[in-house]
Amino acid sequence: MPEPSRDQGLRAVLAMVAPGTPLREGIERIIRGGRGALIVIGWGPRIEPLVSGGFVIDIGATNQRIAELAKMDGALVLDADASRVLRANVHLVPDPTIPTSETGTRHRSGERTARETGQPVIVVSEAMGMVHLYYGETKRIVEDVSALLSRANQALSTLERYRARLDEVSAMLSAREVEDAVSVRDAVLTLQRAEMLRRIADEVEDHVVELGSEGRLVRLQLDELVGSVGNERDLVVRDYLGDRRRKLAKVLDDLGSLSTDELLNTERVAALLAYGDDQLDSPVTPRGYRLLTRIPRLPAPVVEALVERFGSLTRVMDATIEELDDVEGIGESRARSIQDGLRRLAEAAVLERYV
Repeated sequence: MPEPSRDQGLRAVLAMVAPGTPLREGIERIIRGGRGALIVIGWGPRIEPLVSGGFVIDIGATNQRIAELAKMDGALVLDADASRVLRANVHLVPDPTIPTSETGTRHRSGERTARETGQPVIVVSEAMGMVHLYYGETKRIVEDVSALLSRANQALSTLERYRARLDEVSAMLSAREVEDAVSVRDAVLTLQRAEMLRRIADEVEDHVVELGSEGRLVRLQLDELVGSVGNERDLVVRDYLGDRRRKLAKVLDDLGSLSTDELLNTERVAALLAYGDDQLDSPVTPRGYRLLTRIPRLPAPVVEALVERFGSLTRVMDATIEELDDVEGIGESRARSIQDGLRRLAEAAVLERYV
C-alpha cells in the first residue's frame, strides 16, 4: 500500500489535535495548569532508538491521563492514532547535529525528533501556553478555536466569490457548447476556474479538520458551495483533451501541481490539454461528457456509450430517437428522456446567457 502524501498525513495529525478529541482536551488541561509538555505520536523502529528511560504505560489516552502524565518532566509517547499512552517520562535523544531554529529545550528536542523520524511531535510551551506541531520539515502553531473560525470564515467568503466566477464561465461554456461555438480559450478558462475553486475548497477543508467538533457549520457551508460542482475539472478535461493518448489522472495531477502564476497562464493550461499557443482561439467541439452528466438519472456507463458511439456533443444532440435507441443500454424511453434532457439544458444555457 502506498504511503500517504505529506498533506494527507498532516491533515490526519491535525484531526488528532482538533477540538473535541481527547488529545486536544488533554493539551488544554496542560495549558490551564500552567505546564508544558512534549508529546510524540507513533511508536516504531524510528522512535525507539531515540527514547531513553521513562516508564512503559500502555493505557488509554484520556484527556485526564494525558494531563496528569505530562506533569512529569519527560516526554509522552502515544500510539499512531493517539488513542493510547505507550511511554511516559521518557528522555528524547535526537541527533544533535540536525539544524533547528528553536531555543527552548522542549522545542529543540521536538523539532529534531520530528525531522529525524518523520513522526509528529507536539510541544506545549510552559511560558507562552502555545502549542507547536512538528511533522517532518513542517512546523505550525495549533491555533485556538476563535482564530481558526475567523480564518475559516475568510476562506469561505473567498470560496463564495470563486464559486460565483465558476458558475459564470460554466454557464457561458454550456451556451457555447449547445451552439457549437466553443474555442480552446473557453475550455481553458472554465478549467482554470474549477481548479481555483478546488484549491480554495481544500484550504477550507483543512480548517474544518483543525476545527474538529467546532467545525460543523463550516462543513455545511463548504458542502453547499462545492457539493454540486462535483467533477467539473474532470469533465472539462475529458471533453476537451486534444490528445486522447494522455491519461486523465496525469493531466489532473499536472494541473494540480501548477503554481498559482502558472495556473493563471492561459497558454500553460492549454498545453496540458495538448493545444499550442496559436490554437487558443481555434474552434473545438466537446465530446459531451459535461452536459450529458447533467441529465438526471443517466448512468455513467450510458454517458460513456453515447460518447463512444457519436464522438461529439453536437452529434448526440442531432441524433434521432432511433439512433439513440441503437446504443447499448438505451431503450426508446431513455432515448426520449435524453433528447428532452438535452433540449432543456440547451434552452436553459442559452436563456442564462442572453437574459
